[in-house]
This record gives sequence, C-alpha cells and structure tokens, in this order.
Amino acid sequence: MIKYNLFCKNCSENFDSWFANSKEYEKLKKSKYLNCPICNSNKIEKSLMAPSIINNKIEKNKLNTKKHIEIKNKLKEYKKFIKNNFEYVGENFAHEARSIHYKTKKKEKGIYGKASIDEVNELLEEGIETEVVPWINDKEN
Repeated sequence: MIKYNLFCKNCSENFDSWFANSKEYEKLKKSKYLNCPICNSNKIEKSLMAPSIINNKIEKNKLNTKKHIEIKNKLKEYKKFIKNNFEYVGENFAHEARSIHYKTKKKEKGIYGKASIDEVNELLEEGIETEVVPWINDKEN
C-alpha cells in the first residue's frame, strides 16, 4: 500500500488517499476515477511528500490494525445489504438512474451498478441523487 497526498486543481483542497501501488494510482487517474472529496472534480494531482519508512516487523504489523479490519467488515456489510436490497444494472447505471428519475421506467427496488466519475457528476447536475460506495471484492481477506 502507498499513501499519496493529493491536490485538487479545481478547489485547491489537499487530501490523502491510499493506493495498492503507484501503478494503481496512475490507472485510476487515467480512467478519471479519482475525484476531490470537496468539489468532486477529477482534476487531481499528486503533491510532493516525504516517504514513510517502515523499518521493522512490529511497525509493519501495526498497519493491519483492528480499525482497518472493522472498516473492511463494515464495507462488506454494506455490500451485502446493497446486493440483497437493490437491483444490479451493471454498466447501465447512469441510463437506468435517468430512466427512473424521469419516470420512463418504474422499478420495485433501487438500483446499483457501475458509473464513471463524469457520469456521476452529470447525474448530480441533473438533480439525480447518487452515492459512490467503496466496493470490497468477495475474495479479499
């Protein structure tokens, strides 16, 4: 895992985020999946930061803290709730959300699926409420 200090070019907000590795950061940035927690802009850049060096096994074990496990378990609970109570629409999330909002389709259940940051921003601009939820893979320990 690597922690980057990020900077929003739109609102000048600084914030931290964790990534599996530097390639993961680049992949998410290129796909425009990184966004500012304040203004939701995807104009994000890495800031300069000092490295944090872990030099012994005790410090490495601290990274796998009880809090980390609790958060991961809570995210798994949310995922289970969403899967049990909402309809999965896959890559058609933005289209389906608009259809429901503009009443061209009626759904018995709410929906969930995949959308790019740009699609989410467009939905919000149209007044269509949506949330981004971190998704934990089933096979992760």
